Amino acid sequence: MTDNINNPKHYTSHPSGVECIQITEHMSFNLGNAIKYLWRADEKGAPLDDLKKAAWYITREIAKREAAK
Repeated sequence: MTDNINNPKHYTSHPSGVECIQITEHMSFNLGNAIKYLWRADEKGAPLDDLKKAAWYITREIAKREAAK
């Protein structure tokens, strides 16, 4: 039985066997979300949308860091 809340297939389908959250929970929100969308881009059926979402989070992180200078 698939558990779409706690363990959707696209969470553990990476060839490494590592779940994305194991990596991203050590990052800032924006960077973690960018990695999440890159990690799963080919798993959910809309890879271009996920790549654009990753770029959106990266752009936010860049703006945040530039503003902090």
